[in-house]
Amino acid sequence: MIRVRDDGDVRTITLDRPDSRNALRPGDLVDLREAVETAATPVTYLRGAGAAFCAGADLDAVAALDDPDEFARRGQRTASALADADTIVVCGIDGAARGGGVEMALAADVRVATPGATFGEPGVSFGLFGAWGGTVRLPRVMSEGDAMDFALSARVLDADEALRSGLVSRVVDDPRTVAEEIAAGKPDALRTIKHRMRDRREDETQERAEATAFADLVAAHRDEIAASRGD
Repeated sequence: MIRVRDDGDVRTITLDRPDSRNALRPGDLVDLREAVETAATPVTYLRGAGAAFCAGADLDAVAALDDPDEFARRGQRTASALADADTIVVCGIDGAARGGGVEMALAADVRVATPGATFGEPGVSFGLFGAWGGTVRLPRVMSEGDAMDFALSARVLDADEALRSGLVSRVVDDPRTVAEEIAAGKPDALRTIKHRMRDRREDETQERAEATAFADLVAAHRDEIAASRGD
């Protein structure tokens, strides 16, 4: 479930399935994309309800997919909406960000963690990888070596490690304060800075290959995916 609230110059989007650690189902991806694309505020603040930011894709939904390629493409379209929208997307990570949760954070313009935030890409342990643009964006945010280590090892980074690696830009008690700080800027300047920094023309080819590879892995590891529950 996606909740939306506009408050002055900031739209707050909350991933609100705390019992599942805000895991994303196909419909949630559509709703999240719409919430970002319809934002009329200069800044959008993305957060998770409860004790986690986002556990990533709902694994029950992944195990039951008839068309994994389309699911990967849907996640990519949602992540691209975060990256391409005129609104500046600030992602506040409190608690666990895993898999697709990390990927949605990667697509945001600014990532801010609380001291209790943790980050992990556990998919490799049950035969998957981050296919919502993760293999495209991760090496741009971290160094390629750190990105490889993070994605291949399935190890969990705490907030300080995420800060050192460049995965987040700040560690603060209340990430929303960063969204409000950015919202104090002139909206046209914010949009211009974002779109100039986001000007890349090769993503579509890379993401197409990523979605195809994801679909192949779902087919090969469906039973393990269904049985898996990440930390």
